[in-house]
Amino acid sequence: MRTVTGLREVAERAGVSMRTVSNVVRGTGRFSEATRQRVERAVEELGYRPNSAARRLRTGRSGVLLLAVPELTMPYWAELAEHVLREAAARDCTLLVEVTGGRPEAELEIALGHTDPMVDGIILSPLALDDRAAARAADPAPLVLLGERVHDLPCPHVTVDNTAAAREATEHLLARGRRRIGVVGRQPAPNAATSATRLAGYREALEAAGLTYDETLAPPVTAYHRSDGATAADALLDLPDPPDAVFCFADTLAEGVLHAARDRGLSIPADLAVIGFDDIEASRYMAPPLTTVAPDKRELAHLAVTALLEGVNGTRQRHQKVLRAAHRLVKRAST
Repeated sequence: MRTVTGLREVAERAGVSMRTVSNVVRGTGRFSEATRQRVERAVEELGYRPNSAARRLRTGRSGVLLLAVPELTMPYWAELAEHVLREAAARDCTLLVEVTGGRPEAELEIALGHTDPMVDGIILSPLALDDRAAARAADPAPLVLLGERVHDLPCPHVTVDNTAAAREATEHLLARGRRRIGVVGRQPAPNAATSATRLAGYREALEAAGLTYDETLAPPVTAYHRSDGATAADALLDLPDPPDAVFCFADTLAEGVLHAARDRGLSIPADLAVIGFDDIEASRYMAPPLTTVAPDKRELAHLAVTALLEGVNGTRQRHQKVLRAAHRLVKRAST
């Protein structure tokens, strides 16, 4: 017969009190990072799983969280979802994942809290959400947004400093003597916050280097898929004076650019340096391996789940605080 593990066994294994174990798995109270790690390790080793039905009767909460992303076929979202899943499990929460397709109506319904009533809180990564959500009535489930803060929603926003990261990526190309730098990922839509912030960083770096922004070097894209990158690359390489480098706002776009460049017999990086954004696993295995901006996906997930559980447990008022995860530039052979 399988022995049922309880709070006491986890507390003994971690060397802490039962109350501390309860606080860690629920994301409440105060405890050090070292304590959190010991408790989470003990939870994993012992396979601790509280009775969710009893918890709901006792606390009025289900322990179910919802992550809503535009799509899961994009490697970045799949990798980030995996990190959120691990964070949720470490707090003894179940994670549901919903795909919005980037549709405004789907994102709005989620932002309004129109989800399964069993869901305690929502982490939403919007592409098309507009400020109608700011006027939502009622009192929806606690909400955390992933991405730049462009909405007047009273909730935390978890992101990286996209403008600074884009500036660093462009400066990396400039430092290697590239002066005609194309950019792939510009989306003219007014609510395309990721595009706008990364384009701003690109332009800041050009201006600091005494170079003028040329919109012909920034063809618009519909999405951030490989095919969009290849199409944009063809437009850039067909210019009378094509670029000597390309900064892509996603690694998937960069993969499309590399494919288009190889089809034309170009050498990377001798003829064209290419840099991406996201540091997906595949970027290490592209031909050549891709230089890219690496947002700390684990920290993004940790910040988002922590902020959400603070809202679920009522330990922090809803606010518009922006929580920024770290990023770094990973230099590889493509530049």
